[in-house]
Amino acid sequence: MKRILIIRFSSIGDIVLTTPVIRALKRQVHNAEIHYLTKQAFRNILKSNPYIDHIHTIEQNVNEVAGLLRKQQFDFIVDLHKNLRSTHTKLLLRRPAHSFPKTNIRKWLMVNFKVNYLPARHIVDRYFQAATAMGVKNDGKGLDYFIPGDEEVPYDDLPDTLSSDFVAIGIGGKHDTKLYPVDKVNALCYKMNRPVILMGGPEDFERAEAIRKGMKHFVFNGCGEFTINQTASVLKKASVVISNDTGIMHIAAALKKKLVSLWGNTIPEFGMYPYYPKEMQDQYRIIEVKGLSCRPCSKIGYDKCPKGHFRCMYDISEDEILRTMNEL
Repeated sequence: MKRILIIRFSSIGDIVLTTPVIRALKRQVHNAEIHYLTKQAFRNILKSNPYIDHIHTIEQNVNEVAGLLRKQQFDFIVDLHKNLRSTHTKLLLRRPAHSFPKTNIRKWLMVNFKVNYLPARHIVDRYFQAATAMGVKNDGKGLDYFIPGDEEVPYDDLPDTLSSDFVAIGIGGKHDTKLYPVDKVNALCYKMNRPVILMGGPEDFERAEAIRKGMKHFVFNGCGEFTINQTASVLKKASVVISNDTGIMHIAAALKKKLVSLWGNTIPEFGMYPYYPKEMQDQYRIIEVKGLSCRPCSKIGYDKCPKGHFRCMYDISEDEILRTMNEL
């Protein structure tokens, strides 16, 4: 038995982006037993993944599970987080380990001086560099997302007007400068010729209500109504998904959905754009405002636009989104 530990503590999108490595290790390493270390809050994303044998979780500190992990005597550790916590884990376990090349300095140069030394490689392909010592290769099949059977959302549980032809719009995200503004989403929904469900967490409920109210046709607020796996189930039923650069975008890509991806203060060149198999590159479109001297203003995001104009999102017209969606 080859016991392999994969480390990625957070967050939703980043964990979904590790799934090709999980699959490759399980399928390509003879007699592999795959363990995964993450935060308890994200366990459900992985609990139905058939390529994982054991999930270990922490609330805050790796010491919570250090004794259990030491007993496993892992043959190899694949560090897909590469931060202080994952480094601490490797020091505690003292087993052979590899990580992947981070691009923090290059991102800093891009953000602060608009000098682009970023590698033209998706982060998934860089993740695989942490596993090459085990002889695995990217199989090119894209991301995985496995929905537990008891969290599948049947059509009967959705509003009657959400037929097989509806649009799911992911409106949430941790940073406001990555979010398509409420008034723009409102205008987009108003022009839609099909039902819309707004998706996000409980923290997005009020924003979704502000969008939903006053609509002349069917716009539903699904924010906070579903678990993360139920959210994936709803996305799977949608004809098209429209999303900011957030976890919902990566879940939609894992489900191989038609996707319109909206980018504000961050840029796809950071390496975390939608990841599809090569033969499915026509399944998604990226919409961004190029040529802004202030973009990117951060590798993550802010609570508000540092310049005050928020042109990176306000200059994306709802008509362009509709045209792109119709092309798909």
